[in-house]
Amino acid sequence: MGDGPKAGAKWSKYSIADDGTLTRKAEFCPQCGPGVFLGVHKDRKSCGRCGHTETNE
Repeated sequence: MGDGPKAGAKWSKYSIADDGTLTRKAEFCPQCGPGVFLGVHKDRKSCGRCGHTETNE
């Protein structure tokens, strides 16, 4: 059905450090706070919840 796991899957936004702690790889929305990630696009980062958008320079 697909060529592999979805790049936007929630488990792909985290990694496990050597000491067993969970680290977040994605950036949080500054308005919504922790738990809501910004979607990464070619020219911008955007929040799907509140609509906050940051352009890449």
